[in-house]
Amino acid sequence: MIGLALVVAAATLGAGIAAALALRVLPTLRLQLAGLALLAVALPLGAVLLSGWVMFHMGDDVKILAVAAGSAAAAVVAALGVGAGVTRRVDRLRSAAAELTAGGLAARAPTEGPRELAELGRSFNEMARSLESLFDARRDLVAAASHDLRTPVASIGAMLEAIEDGLAEPEEYLAPLREQSRRLARLVEDLFELARIDAGALAYELRATPLAPLVDSCVDGLAAEARTRNVRVERRGDEVEARCAPEQVERVVLNLLANALRHTPADGTVAVVLARENGRVRVSVEDSGEGIDGETARQMFERFWRGDSARVAADGGAGLGLAIARGLVEAQGGAIWAEPRGEGGARVSFTLPATS
Repeated sequence: MIGLALVVAAATLGAGIAAALALRVLPTLRLQLAGLALLAVALPLGAVLLSGWVMFHMGDDVKILAVAAGSAAAAVVAALGVGAGVTRRVDRLRSAAAELTAGGLAARAPTEGPRELAELGRSFNEMARSLESLFDARRDLVAAASHDLRTPVASIGAMLEAIEDGLAEPEEYLAPLREQSRRLARLVEDLFELARIDAGALAYELRATPLAPLVDSCVDGLAAEARTRNVRVERRGDEVEARCAPEQVERVVLNLLANALRHTPADGTVAVVLARENGRVRVSVEDSGEGIDGETARQMFERFWRGDSARVAADGGAGLGLAIARGLVEAQGGAIWAEPRGEGGARVSFTLPATS
């Protein structure tokens, strides 16, 4: 009897392994689940019938067959029901993926059901939201860039037309044409820089750099503009050294200083504060201007963001400077953020790796 049990067990195990391998070649999940349900019923049923045929008389075989058949039918129905529920949810996920592929960025997958399918649905929805946000950002970028390009192009066209029609002498528009040309060049250069940032193509050689002389150079470069605005610009803090690309850090500091000057009234102060904390070097540009709120602090590093659209026509800014500054800082392993100062004004800070 023990020998028979071992033979039946071995035969059932072998048949189960062979059938499971065969199920993997079925083309759809629905067929694999249906085959698995039949396999889960057929193997125990076959083992029971084989054992019953050996152990009992023929009359008892009919009873065993009836009980086994009823149990098998119930198991098949239950397994097919579970399989239908799984495949139905998978079909809904597939439909959402097809809709997303076709351009329907609002497509979302169901998030109810078994844990694995719910997590898959949530991951799909997160991906869909990211894609929707990316396409919205690209659309906004194209619209904003088109607007900023249109203004100098239209101005250049109007001046050239006036010269061609004899309404103005070329010398009269030479300086404005040169200025509009520079404005276009700056915008194209900024857009190219943003494209490199998006592509992850910024790679700088980081070296130990004392930041105090670098900041002093930036302060001296804006001293004339600061005097014109009657604003005091100064450096504060410790002598610190960071691992960075000094040319790019200088670009960031100049950008932050220029923004601070524009938002600081006469008799105000702009300061660059250097400090070292927790293995990082922090550079903060503080001003005594009108300050910022939490929403502005979150938005000001977005592309084409302008805190005051009225001033853009005067200074020719396209709202890309802070977005580029963020990309330059992050490419050097740092972070940048803005916050209101408790005593009034705003503070924009960025960190860089400190030298050991």
